[in-house]
Amino acid sequence: MSEFAGKTIVISGGAEGIGFSIAMAMGKQGMKVVLGDIDGNQLQLAEERLQQAGIDVLTAQMDVTKLEQWQALADKAIERFGKIHMLVNNAGVGGGTGTIEQTDNTQWRWVMDVNLMGVINGTQVMVPLIKKHGEGGWLLNVASMAGMGGVPYGGAYTASKVAVVAMSESWYAELQPHKIQVSVLCPAFVKTRINLSSRNRQSDYQSADEAQEPSPQQDAIAAHMQKIIDNGLPVEIVGERVVEALKMKELYIFTHPNYRPSCQARAKAIDDAFVRAAASPLLADVLDQEIVRFN
Repeated sequence: MSEFAGKTIVISGGAEGIGFSIAMAMGKQGMKVVLGDIDGNQLQLAEERLQQAGIDVLTAQMDVTKLEQWQALADKAIERFGKIHMLVNNAGVGGGTGTIEQTDNTQWRWVMDVNLMGVINGTQVMVPLIKKHGEGGWLLNVASMAGMGGVPYGGAYTASKVAVVAMSESWYAELQPHKIQVSVLCPAFVKTRINLSSRNRQSDYQSADEAQEPSPQQDAIAAHMQKIIDNGLPVEIVGERVVEALKMKELYIFTHPNYRPSCQARAKAIDDAFVRAAASPLLADVLDQEIVRFN
């Protein structure tokens, strides 16, 4: 029997894409599935597909930027299934592409509120409930390969995903005593509709700049991104990869091993910078100081 069988998983942004792929894969492992999503129509379709697959499912339309809506989702999940064992903070937006000048504060707030605060909100509500029953569980945060290094013309998205990776590393140590396994999923390009995130943009984040025609540069970047996404990894594979990695208790879950050289190059650049710092006479007194550890 699967270690996941009979347990309950909560997934934000679970109506389609990576979230739905994880829902289907974990449902096939015997988990009871709770889906939250801002798109009510897509949520209904997801519910029907999971039911057809014989998966016990509960859905609720929600906005991850609203803490009270997370609490309402938790209440429904507990009422229906009794306990929560796994949280997947999946809901996210691409935020579009553009230069520093083309990315206004409204767009920054939208991306950070969904991609970062949405993760924080979900974790603050759900993790205490996982702790409460004392059986342990899982926290999976969906970041991106962008969380492993900067992406040109995607500053807001990159910033949000780097933060999700770092928070996951922090929570990994914090939640170990509670037998809660923390993992962070860092996919590269997958066949989803993340490039069309604006279709669900909340009214609080509408910008006057949206009425303006995109620049030729923005059109070119968008067309290039669309081509890459169209040739991306089939989304169904991602859910199965998550199951595989969670069974191995992996902290970092990668779906694109071909990106390993770029991560290695970044790690080498960081290590080289430490070598230069160690050689600086300005820092001679620091070199042998004890490292402050937090775990």
